[in-house]
Amino acid sequence: MGKICSFLKGAILGGIISSVLVLLFTPFTGEECRSSICGYIHNIQNEVRRAGEEKRLELERELEALRSGQI
Repeated sequence: MGKICSFLKGAILGGIISSVLVLLFTPFTGEECRSSICGYIHNIQNEVRRAGEEKRLELERELEALRSGQI
């Protein structure tokens, strides 16, 4: 568990540092950059919602199979 936490901390810290560097060295104006970031965040939110919905449906199917005695 400790290795996973260390990895996640490193990944998050790396993401934050790279995000700051991108913002500092980006060739876009502030408005273009904000618009791009908003679009990126909305895409990530949609992907997370879709993945969550798929996982929920998968777990519901497994639960139904367990209840009906198929597994």
